[in-house]
Amino acid sequence: MVVGAGVVGLTSAARLQEAGARVAVVTADESADTVSAVAAAVWYPTHTDEDPRVLRWAARTYEELCRQAADGVPGVVMRPTRMLVRQAVGEDPWWSAAVPDFTRAAPPSAQYTEEWRFTVPAVEMRPYLEWLRDRLGGAVERRRIERFDEIEAPVVVNATGIAAGRLCGDPDVYPARGRIVLVANPGLVTSVRDEDSPAGMTYIHPRSRDVVLGGTFEPGEWDTAPDSRVGNEIVARCADLVPELANATVLAHVAGLRPARRGGPRVEADPAPLPGGGRLIHNYGHGGAGVTLSWGCADAVTELAV
Repeated sequence: MVVGAGVVGLTSAARLQEAGARVAVVTADESADTVSAVAAAVWYPTHTDEDPRVLRWAARTYEELCRQAADGVPGVVMRPTRMLVRQAVGEDPWWSAAVPDFTRAAPPSAQYTEEWRFTVPAVEMRPYLEWLRDRLGGAVERRRIERFDEIEAPVVVNATGIAAGRLCGDPDVYPARGRIVLVANPGLVTSVRDEDSPAGMTYIHPRSRDVVLGGTFEPGEWDTAPDSRVGNEIVARCADLVPELANATVLAHVAGLRPARRGGPRVEADPAPLPGGGRLIHNYGHGGAGVTLSWGCADAVTELAV
């Protein structure tokens, strides 16, 4: 039984099913109501510390999403990216080992030290989550649990995101609010990032019909009500970076709570068995890198479970 129907839970369930396990998913919220559904979902280990495990999960996910893009999986495409770098960097970033075409180029202007160019998978989450659920054959139950011992299964996978803080008594789990603005796509195909901008973290991720403009990373903030002031600031700094956005129609102001964790993702078997003798395997704490690490962590969960 997998608890949680965001991208981390559904990819875990899919891998377990492929390995021959009988799998069901229980979730408090529909997939469309999880933070996964509002994610910009471009492969990139956002606010993730260097770690050999994380690099392995990220590389495995990169490979899987590339294959899915080639196979025409709904919502998955390869997206060229320009990363504008303000601080002098002596070597390639740690995650670049997972990206075959990563290159460093001269900066576009004097305010930058260089530009990184690479191609990565981008995922439109609503059709992708529907595709993942369809793979499970409808084995998804809507139910909120208060304790893992409520579930009778030989293996329980904890993919509960922020709720893992309460369910596991893990004080290191916290929300990192992200605000984005969706605008009509004026014809953009390349993602652009300026994450160290003095005006605030700035990223532009085109999709088939809209563009995700971001953004914020606000640890400890729970309120997801729209904030037009912050949204307007996001639009302004994105338009400064990509002038084609200056007159783009605003479609929505959106906020979501990234399920962050001090110490990084927890992907491991719990040392204590469940009261009924079952095993509990944790897969949570991915912060803003849920999509980026999802399939690699699902592989790790499957190795632990089967």
